[in-house]
Formats: sequence, C-alpha cells, structure tokens
Amino acid sequence: MDKRYFTIGMAGHIDHGKTSLTKALTNVDTDRLKEEKERQISIELGFAPLYEDQEIQISVIDVPGHERFIRQMIAGVAGIDLVVLVVAADEGVMPQTREHLDILKFLGVKNGIIAITKIDRVDEDFTELVKDEILEELTGTVFEDSPFVLVDSLSKKGIEEIKELIIQTLREREMRDAKGAFRLPIDQVFTVKGQGTVVRGTVYEGSVEEGQLLTIMPQGLEVKARQIQVHHKSAQKAYAGQRTAINLSSVSKEDLERGDVLVSSEHFNVTKTLDVAIHVVDDLDHLVKQRMPVKLHIGTAEVMGRIVFFDRNELKEENGEILCQLRLEEEILTKRGDRFILRRPSPQETIGGGWVIDPRGNKYRFGNQTIDELEKKRVGSPKERITAALYEAKSLPLNELIKRTALDELTLNEFLEDSEFVLYNGKEFTLQMLINSIEEDIYDRLHEFHQGYSMKTGVNKAVLFQNMEKRFPKPLLDFVVENGISNGVFNRKEQFVSLASFVPHVPKSWQKRTENMLEDLRKDGRKVRYYKEYFAASGIPDSLEADLRRFLEDQGLVVHLDEQFAYHGEIFNEAVSKLRLGTGEEFEVGDAKDILDLSRKYMIPFLERLDSKGLTKRVENKRVWKK
Repeated sequence: MDKRYFTIGMAGHIDHGKTSLTKALTNVDTDRLKEEKERQISIELGFAPLYEDQEIQISVIDVPGHERFIRQMIAGVAGIDLVVLVVAADEGVMPQTREHLDILKFLGVKNGIIAITKIDRVDEDFTELVKDEILEELTGTVFEDSPFVLVDSLSKKGIEEIKELIIQTLREREMRDAKGAFRLPIDQVFTVKGQGTVVRGTVYEGSVEEGQLLTIMPQGLEVKARQIQVHHKSAQKAYAGQRTAINLSSVSKEDLERGDVLVSSEHFNVTKTLDVAIHVVDDLDHLVKQRMPVKLHIGTAEVMGRIVFFDRNELKEENGEILCQLRLEEEILTKRGDRFILRRPSPQETIGGGWVIDPRGNKYRFGNQTIDELEKKRVGSPKERITAALYEAKSLPLNELIKRTALDELTLNEFLEDSEFVLYNGKEFTLQMLINSIEEDIYDRLHEFHQGYSMKTGVNKAVLFQNMEKRFPKPLLDFVVENGISNGVFNRKEQFVSLASFVPHVPKSWQKRTENMLEDLRKDGRKVRYYKEYFAASGIPDSLEADLRRFLEDQGLVVHLDEQFAYHGEIFNEAVSKLRLGTGEEFEVGDAKDILDLSRKYMIPFLERLDSKGLTKRVENKRVWKK
C-alpha cells in the first residue's frame, strides 16, 4: 500500500514530437491505429509504462495535439499528475500549445516540465530564441518556473535527463487519495475475444480489486470486475493514479461509452445542473452570451448544455472568477471540486474552465442575491472549511485552524464539538474519517503481516509506521493505535503491534512436524541432543527454524538453555520443581547435579537459565532461590 502511482501527460502542438518523445522514453510506440500510422498524427490516447521501482510506478499518456482531437486531449490530461509540455525547436510556440496551456491551467495541473524537442534540426542560438518565446508565454502561469530540458528523440539527446527529472519530481509528490470511494472515468471501451467487455481509464481516486462489485454511472448498471490489468499485466488490485484496464461482467460494449464512470459507491452525484466557478481564456474571439450552447468536458465525458449567468447577459473578458450555472442535456457523474473545460461548439474554441461548486444545483433568480448565495457555497460552510483544512494537514492545533479557516475561536469551538472532529493529545484536532482510514490501513497491514508471518507476535511499531509517517504525523498514528487497543481492535506487546483477534500459530503445513519434534524433545527428558538435530530429524527447513525457535520459546513450549540445548517446557518446569523440593533456600552445583542426575554440559546452562529467568540468584558458589 505504500507504493505510489502516477500518470504523466505529453501535451503540445501537432507534430511537435510528443509520440516520438514518449517512444524514446518508454520504447513503446503509442500510435496503434492504422490511420495514425498513415497520417502520422495521434488520434486516440496512447499509453506506455515509463518507470517502476518499489516506491513508485509512472505511466505516460500521449495526448493528440490536433484541434479536431481536443476531446481526446482533455480526456487524457484530466487524470494526470504532471505534464510534459512539448515544443518543437524548429517551430516554437504554436496555437495548439497555447490552447493546451489554457486547458492545463483550467484543469488544475500544476506540475510541469518543458521539453524543447527536435533540437538537432536547429542551431543553439535558435533554440535559445525558442526558449525565450516559451518563457514569455509561460509568464503569469503556474508553469513559469517549470524546468526546461532540451531533447532530440532520434539521437536520444537529453532523454535520460528528462526521464530522471520526471522520476525525481514525482518522488516528492503525494499520490491521489487511494482511500476514498473508487472512481474511474472511462476513456476507452473495447472487447477481447473470449473475455468480453473491457474498459480502460486512469483511476481518479480509491482502489479496486478483482471480483469487486461496481456500478457504471450514470446508467446505474451493476457489474463485476472479473479481471484487472495494469500495463498489460494481471493485477489483483489497482490504485489511484494507475492506468487500468478492467474486464467487466454482465455488460456489453454497446451499453458503454467514453465518459461513463465506473464507481464503487452510491454516494456520487448524477446530475444535469451544476453550480460552477469559471475563468475564461484571455483572448476570446466571440462573446459568450446568456444561455448560449456550450460543450462541457469533465473527466472523460463530453456533454452539451447551456451556460446560465445570474449577474450579466454576456461575457467577453473577465480576469476574475465567475459564478454561474451549467444546465446539461444529459446526466453526468461528478462531485464538488471536480475540474472541467468549456468549449464553444461552433465556431469551435475553448471558452474557459473551472470547478464544480455544487453538483446539485437548483433554479435561481437572476440577481446579486443568487451570486451571494453561490459565493457562500464557493467558500464553503464553516464545517466544510474546517474539514478541508484538517483533511489537507491531517492534524492541526486550534491556533493553526483559526489561521487556515479564517474563523474566530468561538465559531470554531462550536463546530469542533461535532463528532466528525476529534481532539487528541489534548491539543491537536483531526477528522474521525482520517482516524477510521488510518485504522483500516493499519488493520490491513497487520492482517497481511499475520498471513505471511503467523508465528511472530506482531509488527514492530517503528516498522509499521515507517512509510505511514510520510503522510501522517507520528502522534496521530500513535493515537490511532492506542485508540484501537482500547476498542479491542489491536493488541500491543512491548513494541510489537498485532490484531486483537490474532493468535500466533505454526503454519498449518508444518504443524504435524512441529508436534513430532516437540514430542521427541519431551521424550528425551533432561538429557537432550543438540537442539538443531531435532529440527533436522523432523524435516523442518533452515528458513523456518529461527522463527519457529522464537515462537516455541514465546509460547513456553520450549525453554532454551543456551544456543545448543533446549528443554521441552514441561520437562524444564518439572526439573525446576524437583530441584526446589530437594533443596533449601540455597544450593550448590553439586547438590543440583545429584538431584537432577545431570552432567556439567547440561547443568551449567540449566542453572544460568534459572538465573536469567529470575528464579535464582548466584551468590559466590551458591544459588539462592528468589521468593
């Protein structure tokens, strides 16, 4: 669960080298269609694996650059974590470059790398001019401080440099929320012979596992994830940020289309009326008029509708955020905070973009009163602001909450009494939903550990928290564990944490041999062979020996005298009782040898074990029984 999954996008003008750069980075040609080969342009979204290690997995989306394929471009970019803006050195910034920049801005993509491609076609001076032109174009945008890399996909110049830059940039980022309800906007639907219907997309949030029951929205079709693939390899589970193909049962290809959404929860909203906040592009060619037809691109969906203003009848230029409404011809699935793009259907141009304030919009009157109400929705209620601040920071003291929410202490304290908010450590607030999420994560980790290491008491708490501390403060993790212990979910023995329901045990496949070994040890009484011989005689492998030794000792079934010898637990206890009955308050080695009939090789380790267990204390040449 600690692995992070990211998707990056290639964006830029047609024929500026996005597909060639993708191929140079991944060794995958993402132009698969016959028409793409013939016309040498990308029409559909292309996907390829870029990099994977134990910490991160990175996929690439190559999005079409031609204006006719802007829908596919938006569908691809909507789910990315980082964009590589591709500009050819021999052409510089072109119209599609600017439009893609606008779309990226409206979709909230903030991490970017600028790749100047085809550098072998021009001299260095010309490349510097192109770089200056790009810098001028990026001024005032979120990409103005993005790093530049000069590359040539044919000669492979700069390819390793940009690949390493992508990897290092994403190593520093948190991945999308894998704990929420699963949501995958579908961008491709196809059939596989003998398998049936397959959908593909980027997992926006949550996770999905093989066999899980899901719903296709907005139709409400119930399906089952029969098989999951990530990069053409079977997977038991797929997480937020991954490019995923899912083989679905109980549905045909004809029932689905790009823009549908695969979800695991019924709590998403299906709607035709959205309250939204939008920004428009800087150089609109035409007026945007009241109730004008618009094309909404949200997730992978493309839906016609009308834009409704409440404080104006037309729009040409506007620097700020405009609060308005979209009334659609078809239902879509969305939620607050989702980003979108608005385009004019004819003549085609990008108008602007924004985010969903409320997916359950109503009909409102024209006027400032409605704008005031929409503004309140935009900012969010006090409770929503507190929730948002705690969700982002995970844990905050009261003084920091005051700063982040702009609420006074009296108002804050009133809302913090709600059961959704939890005070821990006497000074820090967090969300009950985060506590539940962390507890579930810890539960899953412990359950997985117990399945693999059934003889171990539990997980060392420091190891358990090792990767989780990247996302949550340690005091909060400590609180969740202690809270779980109080509620009977977890147990703790010294520094080891386990599930309360877990009982350490020998793996079923080795139980019989372990029982036979213990019986042999018991039969040999106090004059045992070397401990290792019992393992060998029972056919227990060396790989299992260390864990089994520790388990048998922890359970009291075996008592180690030293590294070489061990007694069956019953035999050891009988020997202690016999020695105690045969001696007074103190005794010497010779007394013990006579009573137990043991040679020195057993006697000395046995007596030292009595000392280490706190049963006796050595005083000069004698041992004194402790009371």
